[in-house]
Amino acid sequence: MIEYLKGTLTELTPALAIVECHGVGYGVNITLNTFSAIQGKQEVKLWITESIREDAYQLWGFSTKAERELFLLLTSVSGIGAATSRVILSSMTVSELAGVISEGNDKMLKSVKGIGPKAAQRIIVDLRDKIGSLGIDLSTQQLSNSSTVNKEVLDEAVAALTMLGFSPAPAHKAAQKILTDEPEAPVERVIKLALKML
Repeated sequence: MIEYLKGTLTELTPALAIVECHGVGYGVNITLNTFSAIQGKQEVKLWITESIREDAYQLWGFSTKAERELFLLLTSVSGIGAATSRVILSSMTVSELAGVISEGNDKMLKSVKGIGPKAAQRIIVDLRDKIGSLGIDLSTQQLSNSSTVNKEVLDEAVAALTMLGFSPAPAHKAAQKILTDEPEAPVERVIKLALKML
């Protein structure tokens, strides 16, 4: 079992990192949070979990151990696969997601592409008690609260960006970050700034 990979980052896209370790290039699936954390670095260390199926052998990599633990918890929920877990972890930071689950905020979970009401409830019911044992700092939880203040602006911006052809998860993440930095920003400004980020 691979615990982590430490090596040279030879290629990077928002979804995939290629890490060279002793002459072997490993293709590692990553989240947007990990992409942001390792962007611009030459040497990286990614915490790994392996997904082995009959038709595929995949590596999933994370910049922090906490993100990997959350990914493993999400994939333990019935009906939530690795790809969906990556979308969830790309939409929110580790502490935001931990806060959303511990608060039982199913509205935030449902805003993630591919998560319906039943899946959101299942994630909360299955993981609420387990989140505490991870020891994730929930102090940045206010981010998820502050975004609910501007829920209308956030929803409108994400809807507009989705209509423009962007995937809902990155659009949501970008809009949420803008509203966290500028809580009073109107919809047009959020969309304009998000277009530069996406």
